[in-house]
Amino acid sequence: MKQTQMLLLPLLLGFLSTLACTTDDPMNLENPIPPAGNTAATNPGNPNRSNRLRIRIGTDTFTATLLDNPSVEAFKARLPLTIVMKELNGNEKFVDLPTSLPTSASNPGAIQAGDLMLYGSSTLVLFYETFQTSYRYTKLGRIENSTGLAAALGTAKITVTFELE
Repeated sequence: MKQTQMLLLPLLLGFLSTLACTTDDPMNLENPIPPAGNTAATNPGNPNRSNRLRIRIGTDTFTATLLDNPSVEAFKARLPLTIVMKELNGNEKFVDLPTSLPTSASNPGAIQAGDLMLYGSSTLVLFYETFQTSYRYTKLGRIENSTGLAAALGTAKITVTFELE
């Protein structure tokens, strides 16, 4: 009996160590994204059910109006959210979220500066230039006044905070 216990102990410790060590932690240093299910944003009786989004970039703050769709509800459940967004094509900042959101993608034809969209099911995109596109996106919302957005975002990686008003 004691010999069986001695053989099982290393197996048990090995199994437990694989459970404790995971590499897909959404709370990494570069993109500290809280998990879905933030009760402050998902509780229907909570006043934080607003469709107005505050976007903080350095010392600048922009206000966006969110649409009313399942993608936005899933996005709001993750708020507040502080992330590092990467530069792409001289017209947008993006970040790959650790989990997918519901989608309803369509081709908008034209992207407007200030559009907040989802590319695929997990790439959050904030556009700071207006241009034509052939890509499909799920619309989340739009910044009400995008004056100064391009300057605030700059041309490199940037930390952006999204929170409900």
